[in-house]
Amino acid sequence: MNTKAISNTLDPKTWRRLMTHIDRCTNMRRLTQLHSLFLTHGLGSNPFAISKLLAFCALSDSGDLSYASRIFHHFHSPNSFFYNTLIRAYSRSCHPHLSLHYFNLMLKDDTSGAHVVPDQHCFPFVLVACSKGKWVSEGRKVHGLVLKNGLGGSDGYVQTSLLRFYCGCAELRDARKVFDEIPERDVIQWNVLMDGYVKTGSGCDALRLFWDMLGSEIEPDVYCVTTAINACAHLGSLEQGRWVHEYLMKRGDLVLDDVVGTALLDMYAKCGCIDMAVKVFEGMTERSVHCWAAFICGLSVHGYAMKAMSCLERMQVEDGIRPDNVCLLGVLTACTHAGYIDKGLCLLENMERKYGVVPRHEHYSCVVDMLCKAGRLDDAIGIITKMPMKPLASVWGALLSGSRIQKNVEFAELAVRELELLANGCVEDGIYVELSNIYMASKKITDAIRVRKLIGDRGTKKTRGISAVEVNGKVNEFVSGDTAHRQLNQIHETLSLFSTDLLHQSLEIIVLHEAHT
Repeated sequence: MNTKAISNTLDPKTWRRLMTHIDRCTNMRRLTQLHSLFLTHGLGSNPFAISKLLAFCALSDSGDLSYASRIFHHFHSPNSFFYNTLIRAYSRSCHPHLSLHYFNLMLKDDTSGAHVVPDQHCFPFVLVACSKGKWVSEGRKVHGLVLKNGLGGSDGYVQTSLLRFYCGCAELRDARKVFDEIPERDVIQWNVLMDGYVKTGSGCDALRLFWDMLGSEIEPDVYCVTTAINACAHLGSLEQGRWVHEYLMKRGDLVLDDVVGTALLDMYAKCGCIDMAVKVFEGMTERSVHCWAAFICGLSVHGYAMKAMSCLERMQVEDGIRPDNVCLLGVLTACTHAGYIDKGLCLLENMERKYGVVPRHEHYSCVVDMLCKAGRLDDAIGIITKMPMKPLASVWGALLSGSRIQKNVEFAELAVRELELLANGCVEDGIYVELSNIYMASKKITDAIRVRKLIGDRGTKKTRGISAVEVNGKVNEFVSGDTAHRQLNQIHETLSLFSTDLLHQSLEIIVLHEAHT
């Protein structure tokens, strides 16, 4: 330690002793005692000593961020380390706006002549805070400062942070622009953008990026391959998913661990190939609770209710793993699909006692859906009234669907009223269409017309639908209302041909029917 940094009244031996104590500090009680000692020995204005206190308070699991803030504000001239420490700490906390607060204070200090400027250590944490809060405008300003400081094309960590920020805020065009401007991309940056595409529902773009990566000099790591598998699962692209699986097997350096195996079996299940999902699962030597949950959900979707239920016992016997809330939700879903009402109700009732899992909203929602599909609306209402938490849209949506099947106007109106309250009156028109159809089925024509008029008066819009189809290994996406598709004319011509063909077939059926009557 440079002796110039030590107070003139403090001998080197005492200094070393105090520094040793702060390095070994494990709790805030001890830290406050050390803080008092520091002040007693005249170290209150020593930046190195106080930075030690600040770092413990802000970054340690045993620290106290509010105390760190008080240390910061009592120091006469905080340096960049002080600012960066608090910016970093608050970016990871549940108060990310305070990270921006200290960043703005730093900028003010810079303009006031204090010469405290943001650096490559500061920007990534500010961008984390902006991503957490979805503060796109603030993040763009930070991006501008990054470019102003000459870090946009030179610092890989800052570039990756910009990518994560734009992907986290679903601003994929900006993310792609940042990506394209990086002169030498690393494997992490490829994966960040791929993952951003998958999480925003752009699986096709994620796969295109993966193929581009294979054509570059960067070799995909296990995380990139897993992201590509997730993209195939999102798209339902079995052929491309198989290709990625084969690529994984050919690469001897990529291990089929729990994460990759779970992604593979989930992909095969979502692509309709449950046999392959079972094969992947049974061949895995390492299986976590997440893996079992994905397997149970796959079996559930494909109608293997009894096999899904047996997994609750299997996972405990074979791997020593207790089912979690996702596993139990998967089994409840299986009971819903198979119509195993009593088994589903029994599982909900004994979930906490048998597995130590307190039923959550999604478990109650699933059971309500199960009862509604079975036509047991009164029992569904009974479950809803006994829920220990406020019923959300999924519960009332299930009741509305069940009311349509049973043509129960009273429960349908109740469900719509609750959905309106939850959405502050701004529900999608699909809800009102459902209610209108229930009125029509119940011969309440006046009410049906009134609801249809309400849809027109409010100008409510239906969420745009999207579908994808795989042909010859290529995934094609179609979005309702899309007028910018490159093959729009060909699509309309093909649909017109289909419509004409269907019309002719319908006329032929009518003619044949009349000829035989």
